[in-house]
Amino acid sequence: VQLQAYGGGLVQAGGSLRLSCAASGRTSSIYTMGWFRQAPGKEREFVAAFAWNGAGTRYADSVKGRFTISRDSAKNTVYLQMNSLKTEDTAVYYCAAGQIMATIQALYKYWGRGTLVTVSS
Repeated sequence: VQLQAYGGGLVQAGGSLRLSCAASGRTSSIYTMGWFRQAPGKEREFVAAFAWNGAGTRYADSVKGRFTISRDSAKNTVYLQMNSLKTEDTAVYYCAAGQIMATIQALYKYWGRGTLVTVSS
């Protein structure tokens, strides 16, 4: 499974941005796709996850109500719509795919390259 994340950029606080993650290869082995992020000087943390069959979603408390994860099954693509962005959302965002719904990065088998999101004040 290969994952390609894109959509990062520079946005002002309060603005919106949508990240995309396209999956290719053996996508039938995927049950969950998720987003993680790593801010400068910090460890990578969970942001959101989406069960591939639409069974459920999970969000980190810090993004609930502001971020929405969704999927376009025809394109094998997962999106992360980020609204009301804050400066503390600045990070490199990574998409990941795994076989169980989880918030723990070690449980995700496949990872894409990160895409940088910078939120300015």
